[in-house]
Amino acid sequence: MAQLISSLPPQPKPATIPHNHRYNHLLSSLSSATSLSHVKQAHAQLLRSGLDRSSPLLLKLVLSSFSLSPSLDYALSVFAQIPDPQTRISNRVLRELSRSSKPEKTLLVYKKLRRDGSGIDRFGFPALLKASSRVEALIEGMEIHGFSAKLGFDSDPFVQTALLGMYATCGRIWDARKVFDKMSHRDVVTWSIMIDGYCQSELFEDVLVLFEEMKSSNVEPDEMIFSTILSACGRAGNLSYGKAIHEFITEKNMVTDPYLQSALVTMYASCGSMELAQNLYNRLSPKNVVVSTAMVTGYSKLGKVEAARLIFDQMAEKDLVCWSAMIAGYAESEQPREALELFNEMQDWGIKPDQVAMLSVVSACAHLGALDRAKWIHNYVDDHGFGEALPINNALIDMYAKCGSLAEAQEVFSRMRRKNVITWTSIINAFAMHGDAGNALKLFYQMKSGNIVPNGVTFIGVLYACSHAGLVDEGRKIFASMVNEYGITPKHEHYGCMVDLLGRANLLGEALELVEQMPLAPNVIIWGSLMAACRVHNEFELGKFAAKRLLELDPDHDGAHVLLSNIYAKERRWEDVGKVRRLMKHRGVYKERGCSRIELNNEIHEFLMADRNHKQAEEIYAKLDEVVGELKLIGYAPNTCDVLVDLDEDEKMEMVLWHSEKLALCYGLLREEKGMSIRIVKNLRICEDCHAFMKLVSKVYQRNIVVRDRTRFHHYKDGLCSCKDYW
Repeated sequence: MAQLISSLPPQPKPATIPHNHRYNHLLSSLSSATSLSHVKQAHAQLLRSGLDRSSPLLLKLVLSSFSLSPSLDYALSVFAQIPDPQTRISNRVLRELSRSSKPEKTLLVYKKLRRDGSGIDRFGFPALLKASSRVEALIEGMEIHGFSAKLGFDSDPFVQTALLGMYATCGRIWDARKVFDKMSHRDVVTWSIMIDGYCQSELFEDVLVLFEEMKSSNVEPDEMIFSTILSACGRAGNLSYGKAIHEFITEKNMVTDPYLQSALVTMYASCGSMELAQNLYNRLSPKNVVVSTAMVTGYSKLGKVEAARLIFDQMAEKDLVCWSAMIAGYAESEQPREALELFNEMQDWGIKPDQVAMLSVVSACAHLGALDRAKWIHNYVDDHGFGEALPINNALIDMYAKCGSLAEAQEVFSRMRRKNVITWTSIINAFAMHGDAGNALKLFYQMKSGNIVPNGVTFIGVLYACSHAGLVDEGRKIFASMVNEYGITPKHEHYGCMVDLLGRANLLGEALELVEQMPLAPNVIIWGSLMAACRVHNEFELGKFAAKRLLELDPDHDGAHVLLSNIYAKERRWEDVGKVRRLMKHRGVYKERGCSRIELNNEIHEFLMADRNHKQAEEIYAKLDEVVGELKLIGYAPNTCDVLVDLDEDEKMEMVLWHSEKLALCYGLLREEKGMSIRIVKNLRICEDCHAFMKLVSKVYQRNIVVRDRTRFHHYKDGLCSCKDYW
């Protein structure tokens, strides 16, 4: 474009005297032109008549070219032919360009004007700075700032306002504040730009401080400023200040403004105050996409996906943000099937996902644990241009790991051209959850040798790997290096890993000592880790102590109630078992029901304990009887030690044999071809009997079986498990 403008020399001017009739005719032609060809005809007549020195006609010609030429090239070529254009023409051209679809061309014209020595007055700088803002051209904007100061225009209120907007838009909020502080006159527009700049820079506390300054001035805030303030309150989670603003605008009788009402709903929803948000939302009419999306997001973040879906379904129009919020709500509320179904529905509506939506979809698939679905999503990622996105690839590593395929996770990791600490942490966690502590530690040391600094999350993964492999000394050393080498202050999660590490190794005394000496007050994670270790090693007294401490912090913790009940049951204290269960019923606490999923031919099948709802239930139970019979021939006997209810032995055996993972396994044996791996996802920790059952089935039926339970993966092959019976 610069070459185009500079390569068009001004044409020689015939010395003719303008004729009023011709002048009026040409002005009328340009005013009534409806296409660029009409403008070109008028231009030709203007040249022939010798009126091409008339400033009004030249200006009209340029402006008509702007309005009728989408590329702007013709208009710029006309402007380039004007020798030493009058400043008012240049200003008008700069202003029109700054408002156009190609504001960057404003800066090209500016460079030509500077090169030709043409004048620019104070009315031209706001347009130049506006163009710099629109294309976020900070370097050019700073140069224009310097030039305006050299000419003495930097104290002009309009130039200062434009400078303020340019710096705020380009992310230089402190430079914007310097301009703001020097301004002798600040109107409502100026305050609005500065407040919005702080908000865009996520300096929400500064927004509120600046608003207090504005209230002390003589400038009355308008609806736009209040909307920005409410947005800042919502994004900062400052409910008390948001309520104060609500009261303030109510006193000013501004609360009926539809934009402010939407901003109030969004603020309350963002702060998690859904009752207040819902009350305001109910009074809104009509309800726009932005405010409805805020309600969906608010309910989703609180895990109230049913309420979110109710609003979502009532929306006549849904944008990508709304679809993404609803998908994320399902994914984060452990309803992955619903998340993926909604993603499919979104595609049917022709809505193309962005990176945010795709991250929720990948997360949902990871939670679902369905490998075939994971591969389909990976193909979708590659086919739709997300294949090079670092966050997406990091999520894919986690997805494949949670779907039971370390090989696929490794492949994603290996082909990534760019890796960050999250990438390394994801692959370390992948090996850790699969019980491969050796490779997890190998990658950890490779990461360190590659000068990638591990963070707190990385150490959680490495300590987890040590815990599930019984690497006590290695775990102690890594925990110490986290503090001494990297200066990372341990959090509850790190202490929880260490308690788990020591507890699994049956070093319960040392684990309790660590809990008592840690500088943080033990939380649910800490007592839960100790409680779980006591359950594994049948350390009843310490287990009761840990469970009671946990219940003091979380009276509705189902695991602690169940452990107490189980301890009393093992001691055959049935009266105490009854007390615990009555207390659970009174408090509305229920033990999470075991559920197992298996994916076959892109279809997810779910089973509960003793489930007979499946359409092939009779075949599944017949297969179970067959499998039990085969296993008994090699010495299998159901282990009923985990059935802690007052039943006779035959009833206990039935309860053990009808566990959900056994039903899912037998369905897999019915449906999967020989040689194919059977993959099962269980929501609870696998019991001892099911663990032994899976090992024997892998040997007798020569099948690889992969089970993901609540805490880790078990890979069964030839009668052995990857966990080496340490889990």
